[in-house]
Amino acid sequence: MSAMILHGAGSGTAASAIEVGYQTFQAALLDGRLRPGQFVSQKELGAMLSLSIGALREILPRLQSEGLLLVQPKRGLQIPAIDLPMIRDAFQMRAALEREAVLQAIRKISDDVLEGQRAQHLAVLDALEKSTDHNVPPEGQEVDAKLHSLLIETTDNNLLRQSYHINSIRIRLIRTDRIKLTRATLPAAFADHLEIIDAILMRDRHRAVDAMDAHIANARDRAMEL
Repeated sequence: MSAMILHGAGSGTAASAIEVGYQTFQAALLDGRLRPGQFVSQKELGAMLSLSIGALREILPRLQSEGLLLVQPKRGLQIPAIDLPMIRDAFQMRAALEREAVLQAIRKISDDVLEGQRAQHLAVLDALEKSTDHNVPPEGQEVDAKLHSLLIETTDNNLLRQSYHINSIRIRLIRTDRIKLTRATLPAAFADHLEIIDAILMRDRHRAVDAMDAHIANARDRAMEL
C-alpha cells in the first residue's frame, strides 16, 4: 500500500490514492479488519487505509451514502451493525436487482452456458455427498457466487452492476456474520439455483422470477432467524 498522501500531491495521484483507499476500506470490511458495529477514529481509519485525514474526509460522504459507514457525533465512525432492518433492506435490494438480471438472462445467456452452470452445481452436490469432511467443498462458495455474478453481468448495465456490487458487500457482511454455506444449507441453496437455471433454460419469465424471489427469500429468512 502507498504511503500517506501528502497535501500538494498532484490531483491525479491524489484521486488515484483515494480510490485505492476506498477499495481498501471494502477489503477491510470483508476480511474482518473492520467488524459490524465497530467504532473507529478518523486517525485509526486513515492509518488503515493509508490516507491522510483530509483525503479520508473526501471519501466519507461516499461511504455514508452507500451505507457502509456511519458518522456518530462525539463517538467517531461506526461500521453498521448487522440488524434486522439492515438484513431486510439488503435482501429487498438484491431481489429487485436480480429479478431484472434473470429477465435479461432469459434473452441473452446461451443454453451451453446454462448447462455448464448446471453441471458445476451438480458436481459440487456430488462431491458433498461423497465427502466426510464437515466443511463444504472448496469450490462450493465459488460456484454459488459465480451464478449470481453471471446473471448480473448479463444485464450489461453499469448502474445496475455498481448498485449490485455495493449491496453485495452488505450481503457478504451478513453472510460472514450469520449465513455461511454449510453442509446443512448448501443443498437447499443449490436446489434453488438449479430451479433458477432450469427456468431460464425454459425461457419461462414468470418461473424464473418466482425462483429467484424464492431463493433470495430463503437466504433472507435464514439470516433473520439467527
